[in-house]
Amino acid sequence: MTATEASTKLGVPDQLFIGGSWRPAATGAQLDVHDPATGDVLASIADAGVVDGVAALDAAVAAAEDWAATPPRVRGELLRAAFDLLQERREHFAAVMTAEMGKPHREALGEIAYGGEFLRWFGEEAPRVSGRFGDNPSGTGRIVVSRRPVGPCYLVTPWNFPLAMATRKIAPALAAGCPVVLKPAELTPLTSLLFAQLLSDVGVPAGVVNVVTTAAPAAVSERIIADPRLRKLSFTGSTPVGRRLMAQASTNVLRTSMELGGNAPFLVFDDADLDAAVDGAVSAKFRNTGQACTAANRFLVHRSVAEEFTARMAERVAALVVGAGTDPDVTIGPLIDDRAVAGVDELVSDAVDRGATVRTGGARLDRAGSFYAPTVLADVPPGSRLLREEVFGPVLAVVPFDTEDEAVALANDTEYGLVSYVFTRDLARGDRMIDRLDTGMMGLNTGLVSDAAAPFGGVKQSGVGREGGAEGLDEYLSTKYTLIAR
Repeated sequence: MTATEASTKLGVPDQLFIGGSWRPAATGAQLDVHDPATGDVLASIADAGVVDGVAALDAAVAAAEDWAATPPRVRGELLRAAFDLLQERREHFAAVMTAEMGKPHREALGEIAYGGEFLRWFGEEAPRVSGRFGDNPSGTGRIVVSRRPVGPCYLVTPWNFPLAMATRKIAPALAAGCPVVLKPAELTPLTSLLFAQLLSDVGVPAGVVNVVTTAAPAAVSERIIADPRLRKLSFTGSTPVGRRLMAQASTNVLRTSMELGGNAPFLVFDDADLDAAVDGAVSAKFRNTGQACTAANRFLVHRSVAEEFTARMAERVAALVVGAGTDPDVTIGPLIDDRAVAGVDELVSDAVDRGATVRTGGARLDRAGSFYAPTVLADVPPGSRLLREEVFGPVLAVVPFDTEDEAVALANDTEYGLVSYVFTRDLARGDRMIDRLDTGMMGLNTGLVSDAAAPFGGVKQSGVGREGGAEGLDEYLSTKYTLIAR
């Protein structure tokens, strides 16, 4: 089967979506998309160049005025229609996500449920954008504060949640009245193309959403970001790339939202419910095969329960079923590519060389595809790279601690600050952790924190801005003050 035939079989468009139309790249170039479970080519799609990126921004700019003037209720109803149609097409979307990203089919359906909630939530929020009105203190006039869409937006999404990362950015932008150019990751662009088709099918006007897929993201992004017509940049990805994009965005003083890297601590205190902690650890670490910015990386466990926790985790992890996501029994899919496997293996080898003990896993699996064995490491020593670097894979590293202060110091000893997880029965201690842990989010006695109605984002070098909740809509609105003189 050729790549074109495979794309047709998947039912995914293979061109760029610009100004409401599907078109090839200006140069005719093609980008191959691979199945990480087999290495086979899934599809060949249009590979955009700089000219195509500019054309997409042209379309967004042309649509900006009319879209901003579209009644909020209409914008909200279009998002709700997109939510409803996504539910109807969920099996199709799940099949495409499993094919291009490798996640188990049941997790793909879970992502559709989560990603769809952003369409529903922001569809409901669109009519609720408000300002304020009142006398100024001196009595010389009235203050009017209004909210306006920021303007054309450039949205850059990662490969690990190809639907949810798109809906989390597109939905608030459209609710606020902003047109967008979406650049999905070149490793998993098919879901975004399918989503663009869905938005067109529900009647989102031409030019309001544009999608460019490219194997040259740096060149295309740099040109779009440098264009003075662009007013907002939203990026989810690694901290090093985020820093570069922020530097580029500074030239035109763009509004920016950055959801960057994570190195989440998972604290288990001596009074924790270990059954709940183990369940939470499986969710926080192994969802999406550990390929999530919210994945727990450093498991800081009180010494009195460290061995029991580690033994339970090793037993649970050893029972996880590894394989292609199309198999209904599989719970752990492949990593995104062979480079990812090599990176995870390097981190594990470094920890073992320094004295960590492998309780289960610890090696690449000898099979076709990009698979790494789910791993539990005990007694990971200070200085190990996997305690400092984001581990984008199925590796759980246990570090014992003796006191609360030590646990907090270990947890905060990182440049990142996206999310933390705490398991304790002590309500007062849990309350202290809210204040003491330097993260933008925290899960108390739970391993899952993401919710469309809640502000998602971090502190320190995990980013700026928030996605989701009322705060997520604010990122796409500017505030205007008018004084009406008396």
